Formats: sequence, C-alpha cells, structure tokens
Amino acid sequence: MNKRAIEELREKVGCAALLEKDGWKVDLKESTRRAIKYRRDTNIIIVIHQGRGWFDPLSPAKGDVFSLAEHLGADGFLEACDRVADVVGFVPAAPAPAWQRPARPKAPTSVAERWKHRFRPRPGSPAWRYLTCERRLPADIVKHAVASDRLREGPQGSMWAAHSDSAGALTGWEERGPAWRGFATNGSKELFRFGSEESERICITEAAIDAMSLAAIEALRPDTLYVSTGGGWSPATDGAIRGLAKRANAWLVAATDNNRQGDIYADRVRVIAADASARYDRSRPCAGDWNEDLRA
Repeated sequence: MNKRAIEELREKVGCAALLEKDGWKVDLKESTRRAIKYRRDTNIIIVIHQGRGWFDPLSPAKGDVFSLAEHLGADGFLEACDRVADVVGFVPAAPAPAWQRPARPKAPTSVAERWKHRFRPRPGSPAWRYLTCERRLPADIVKHAVASDRLREGPQGSMWAAHSDSAGALTGWEERGPAWRGFATNGSKELFRFGSEESERICITEAAIDAMSLAAIEALRPDTLYVSTGGGWSPATDGAIRGLAKRANAWLVAATDNNRQGDIYADRVRVIAADASARYDRSRPCAGDWNEDLRA
C-alpha cells in the first residue's frame, strides 16, 4: 500500500469506528468533549484529536488508527491496514454525548481572565446546589474551598475547581456539573490543592470533588493537604507531586479510586515516595471513589 492510500485510509477511518466495531463502549460519565473514554471489560482507551488519536491511560501505548489496530491485535502494520480498510464506511452507532457542543468561533481569553470573571459559589447558587445537594458535600467544606479561592461558578449549574502550580499561580480548572465534565480550554492540569498548604501529609485523589469529599470524611484534618490530579497524570502533575514529596517529613497518601486505574496511579505515588525517601500509604475508598463513600 502506497503512502497516499495510507493517508486516505487515515482520513476515512476514525479511532472510534475501529473501537466500536471491536466491541468497545463509550463511558459517557468519564468522557469529555475532547477525550472520549471507551471501555471493554477492564480495559480503557481514550480517543482524542477529534477521533484521529488515542492513548491507553494504563500504559504508554498511544498513536493513530493504525497503531490502534495493532494495539487491538493486528499482527504488524500490513494487517493493521487491512483491519482499518475493513472499517471504511462504518458509522459508529454510539450517540453523540449530551455534553458535546460545537466549537466556539471566538477565541477564549486567558485562563486567568476567564477565572476572574466568574462568580464564587454562594448558598443557593447553581454550583453550590450541585456540590451540596447532588454531591452531598457539607456546606462548611464548600465554604472553606470558596474562601480559599478554589471554586467558581461554571455554566449550566457546573462548578470550576482551580488547578495551580507550586507558586500558587492558576493553571486551569476541573469542570464538573450535572451533565458536564471537562477541563479548562487552553488550561493545563497540575494539582487542585485544598487544605493546609504547608502540610506534611498529602492525600492525592483523582478529582477535586473526591479531594473535598475525603476532606469531609476526615473532618478536614489540619495536618493534611488534599490534592487532585484532575483524572490524569501530566508531566506537570508528576513534577508537582515530586516537589511535595521533598518536604521534610513528607507523607504521601495515594487516595486514588478503588479500581485498576486508581491502583496504577497509586503505584506511581509509591515510586515517587520511595525516590524521595518519604512515607507512603494507600488509602482506598470502600466504593469506587470518595464522593460515593461520602454520599453513602
């Protein structure tokens, strides 16, 4: 197959079509408008770049539709080309997620400007009701997060939870709502930080709502900084956790989800703690995550 034919196949077949034909299903709850999560049994594939790219969050595997075909079992590039060619014309049956929206033609302003122009949640506001009623966070926990400038009102009843670097500069925010899940456009994930900034004990969760939920369960321990990776593990996140591990008497607690992905992230925390000669513990929620434990 010549280069032109390969490029034509790459244009005609998206990663989503290949996955759905192979029996994978979309996880709407865990997907965002720019990253669609597909599951099959305990395996996970994230489709990105408008269907043209993918990665496995549980391994280093990533690439285009041809490397995906090999990842799914094709024996070499030629067989991968055959598998991709077999999917030409296949239209994924999965409906467009309800949270998808068309790209806005207007370029967004800076992360800092957009954050500054959003109101802080207050009793009775949409984000406040979402956090305290649907997510069952205690009002005092939400008040503390608001007072620490960690939260903002997002659109359509959602909330924004700030990510910042070690100097306290805003880098982006997690977006969560009744029918919405995402991260700040043009923002970068580092860590959501909640609690005592200089704490020796650092609890690492996968979502800001989980960090606040664990803080509620533990009655906001004064010796603890509760952080969230925002559902990913970026180089900036890795560097930030390594920086926290270098504190005198640092104690890293891997409070990630009670599933395979959570265990993989917990193992990364364990390695970081070992590299820094820091204390390490694994704290596992009884249910899938800490917010489920809190609501139970």
